[in-house]
Amino acid sequence: MLPIPSLRSRILHHKLTDPGAWQDRFVMWTAAGVAGLCVVGFTFLTDLAAGCFHFLLSVGAWMPFLVTPVGAMLVVWLTRRFAPGAAGSGIPQVMAGMSDAVAMTSVRHFVSVWLSLAKALLGSLALAVGFSAGREGPSVQIAAGVMLGFRRWFSGRSYVTAQDLMLVGGAAGIAAAFNAPLAGVMFAIEELSRRFEQRSSGLIVSAIIFAGLVSVAILGNFTYFGRINITALPGQLFLPAVVCVILAGLLGGLFSRLLILSSRGTNDRISAFRNRHPIRFAGLCGLGLAALGLVSHGAAYGSGYQYTHDVLNGSAPLPFLYVGVKFFATWLTYWSGVPGGIFAPSLAVGAGLGNDVALLMHATPVPLIALGMVGFLAAATQAPITSFIIVMEMIDGHALVLSLMATALVASLISKLISPPLYHSLCQLQLMRMQKE
Repeated sequence: MLPIPSLRSRILHHKLTDPGAWQDRFVMWTAAGVAGLCVVGFTFLTDLAAGCFHFLLSVGAWMPFLVTPVGAMLVVWLTRRFAPGAAGSGIPQVMAGMSDAVAMTSVRHFVSVWLSLAKALLGSLALAVGFSAGREGPSVQIAAGVMLGFRRWFSGRSYVTAQDLMLVGGAAGIAAAFNAPLAGVMFAIEELSRRFEQRSSGLIVSAIIFAGLVSVAILGNFTYFGRINITALPGQLFLPAVVCVILAGLLGGLFSRLLILSSRGTNDRISAFRNRHPIRFAGLCGLGLAALGLVSHGAAYGSGYQYTHDVLNGSAPLPFLYVGVKFFATWLTYWSGVPGGIFAPSLAVGAGLGNDVALLMHATPVPLIALGMVGFLAAATQAPITSFIIVMEMIDGHALVLSLMATALVASLISKLISPPLYHSLCQLQLMRMQKE
């Protein structure tokens, strides 16, 4: 028979009374709070950058033809010269840093405090010159780098690993950026890691929630796109909803495949030119974005947040051909190599898709806009649970829970027929990049 420890021994060695365990908790919560503050700071910085671009745009519609190509070349040059790991979304870098194939000494190529700072500055500069990018993916890498910087302060007996810290940071970035702690937890489980260590799972979840609370404390308990009032999905919207889901799955799958092929490169002249002259190629992408912006009267620029917010609240219609314009503007942004995420632009494309289906089929637009958002995001990322929770929490659309979940699952399945998983494919490219360096 196994001996039963005495009550005194159990109390002295329990995790609730162990000083080392409390040190780890304090460090973890402090790190999560600092990560949340950094994401909030990045939010303010991107808002300032967007305001600067709108000021330039008010000077004249011709300004982006000068500012955007030159700005693109500057951002890509700075990124390649000083912080190659800051390019693109940031989520693939965090996944690569957490990979068992990467030694701890090599994690700095993907996640570090320096890359967090570079990501914040370069990502904001990309928005300041008009690129179609979001702040949510970069927030993942920024928060992960901040969390990893606290690793030295944990006790020697800590169960918390570097992978745990990056996991918490990435999830905290989503939670703070979207003001959606539940989405942050699910993002950590579904996308960043397939498992939680039982010994540290409670501490990890509490840190993610704490980072979200820091954001709420500073920015307020807001919904990302405002509140919409939907009691239930009307029966007459069944056919338009089915059309919206199928289109979202097809378009999101195509978008994912384009991003992967653009990042990997193919045996064509454009890819060869990009490899030989990445700075010039970024300038040409900036020129193409300026042309899209001129045609769309500015709708191609930025994250698309304001357009999505306005159409959801019924305060403004979307411009003509918004879906195509935003789709190609975001693709050009990612292809150029500037730091920037795809979450907010994907939601904007999905909103435009739902709005177009409603107009063509003479249906109520707001429910279809919400379905289009979750459908396109789920198809692009192939993370259906995270996508539906993000949209549900962002728009306060709890009456649409089952419809949002079904849309996310079906759209993601359709996308898998067209494209491999986006972030896992880009993560493999990040690992290949490290091997070449």
